[in-house]
Order: sequence, then structure tokens, then C-alpha cells
Amino acid sequence: MQYRTDRKGEQISLLGYGCMRFSSRAGGIDIDKAEAEILEAVRAGVNYFDTAYIYPGSEATLGTIVARNGLRGKIKIATKLPQYLVGSRKALDRFFDEQLFRLQTDYVDYYLMHHLTDIAAWEKLKELGITEWIAEKKKAGQIRNIGFSFHGDSEMFLKILHDYDWDICLVQYNYMDEHSQAGRAGVEECHRMGIPLVVMEPLRGGKLVNLLPEAAKKLIAGHPRNWTSAEWAFRWLYNQEGVSCVLSGMNSLDMIWENCRVAAQAQAGELTEEDLAFINRLRQEIRAKVKVNCTACRYCMPCPKNVDIPGIFRCYNEMFTERKSAGRFEFAQTVGLRKQSAFASQCIGCGKCEQHCPQNIAIRAELKKADRALRPLPYRIGIAVARRFMLKG
Repeated sequence: MQYRTDRKGEQISLLGYGCMRFSSRAGGIDIDKAEAEILEAVRAGVNYFDTAYIYPGSEATLGTIVARNGLRGKIKIATKLPQYLVGSRKALDRFFDEQLFRLQTDYVDYYLMHHLTDIAAWEKLKELGITEWIAEKKKAGQIRNIGFSFHGDSEMFLKILHDYDWDICLVQYNYMDEHSQAGRAGVEECHRMGIPLVVMEPLRGGKLVNLLPEAAKKLIAGHPRNWTSAEWAFRWLYNQEGVSCVLSGMNSLDMIWENCRVAAQAQAGELTEEDLAFINRLRQEIRAKVKVNCTACRYCMPCPKNVDIPGIFRCYNEMFTERKSAGRFEFAQTVGLRKQSAFASQCIGCGKCEQHCPQNIAIRAELKKADRALRPLPYRIGIAVARRFMLKG
């Protein structure tokens, strides 16, 4: 296993263990199976374990396994404050104390603000006294590093990144999301600032393995590198110096062995121009079914009515390159749950965006199509309910 260092000089394994997808059995998580897999990962050198308050049973399962195997001093635990549920200073302590109880520990190595989509959510936490609370917990040794996990666009990511002295951050990033969400711009800015960056969804929830187009699968099978589709995705990430750790929701021993092998071998800067060109061919095959030829260049932005044009088109395209449900979920998560709404329905048809689009997209017409596809009535209701629940106050 290879390691990167955090801002305090502590080592983080290049491969991290995502604890959201433990195997299940009747009645909940299969803790015996999860225990065998975690112990194998630790033996292979994995020391970064990522969980969250809202992952059902995850914190308690991890805490039990760590406690009964004496692992606490050997690993680093990252968990997340459900900031969208926090409405008072007292709630901060309530959630944190419950998490310590679940994890059977008296400190958290990395504590992240969960699911920030725009700076408004962070501003709300500051109004509740989050920065003073963090300082108290750090002084008491209960929180060793503070960070945030992010789903939004790169502009908003950079605003949050520059607003506080963060120790770490967690972003969705893979070769299909190179210029969406935090994107390469966010990865490189973290590296410039010396902030460790952890990657989630390196395989887009397995889609860059299980849902690849047949043409892409044939390209991979015939390539002389003999790398699997997952290995291509991981090596693309490890090729970048700004990536400190890549999470994988590993739920089999074979997956652990394979991912640890790649994390032990891969080197930043090792991919050749031919390798990168090959990955671009894979992108092209995946994007062959896109509905809107948007490259996320953002020349159309900012919209005077705050419509997230590239974000909406990205999710719309994902409905056809992956699954309808995948695109709609991505839309709900990255666009629908922003404090400042960014829906296509806010478009007033001014046409300013179309004047600057290098792809000559009929943006106004396509936004209407995208909105109808992404927000059928059940999703519209669901997003509205989620906004009231998660963005209250």
C-alpha cells in the first residue's frame, strides 16, 4: 500500500474503505462478512475508513468491528455531520455525541460537513457557531481534522474551499466527472493549497464497470495493458498528484485484493499520452448516447436567473448514458438541493446563454426538455419535500 500525508504529517492510505455499502442480510448489515473484509483490508494496509451519520447501521457496524478487534490505533475514521439536520448549536453536540457512541470511540480523525452543495449551507452553520464549536472540539482532542464533502459545481466548491482553513475534503471525481462537480479545477486547487483530497464514486457507483457500453467493454478487453475497467478508472485518479485517497465501497475479498494491488502499484504521472487518449475514447463511447452536446465549458454562465445550465444538461445526459433513475438522482442531489434554487423552470428566455455557447446549442429549448425529463411529477414532489426537510431555516 502507498500513502499520502495529511496536513499534520499523518499517513493516509491511497485506497480508502467506503463503509456505505456493507453487504446486507435479513434484518440489516452482515457484520461477520463486513468484519472479515475490513480485517483483510487492514492487513493489506488500508487505514482510512469513511462512514456517515445517515448511512444505515454503518457507524455502529464499523465501531463494533474496530472495538472488538483492537483496531482503533491502527486506522483513521472519517465520519460526517448531517449539517442539513442541524438547526441549533445544541444539535451539533447531540449528533456528535451520538456518533462517538456508535463508533465506540472518544475522538474522530476526520470530521466532515456532509453534502455541502453551496456556500449558503456553510454560512448557515457559521451563524450557528460551527467554527467556535470546531475549535472547542479540536482543543479537546475529540476532532483531529475538519473537512467537508461536496456535491455541486466547481465555482461553489472553490468558494467553500477558500472560506475556511480546512484540513481535508471529499469530492465525487472520476474520468467522466473531470469537469463537473468539484472537477479537476477543485482537485488542482486543493493540491496547490496543500489540502488532502479524498475521492468518492471513482467508478460512479459501479457504472464505469457494470454499465459500460459494449463498445467500451470491447476496447478494454482488447487493450494490451490487460487492465480491467475498474483499474483504468483507479489509475486515471492515481495518475494525479492532487488525489490523496480514493474510496471504494468494497464488499468482497476479491475486490479488496484487486484494489489494494492497484493502489500498491500505481504512480502519479505514469499514464502515457496513449493511455490518456484511450480513456478519452472510453468517454466518447459512453457519451455516444448524450442528448445535448454540452462540454461543461460554462461559457453560458452565469445565468441571470441562476439556472445551472451545464449541471442540468449533465444530469439529463446521464439519463441516457446510464439510467433514467441515475440522472434524476444526480439532478436531485447536485441541483435540486441547493439553498439557492437553480431549476430550468427559472429560465426567462433571455437568450444570453445561447450568444456565448461555442457548441451552438439551442439552450432554451433543450432546458425545457431536460426539465420535463428530470422532474416528472413524483420527482418534483420528492425534491420539494427534501428541500423543505434539508434546507429548512
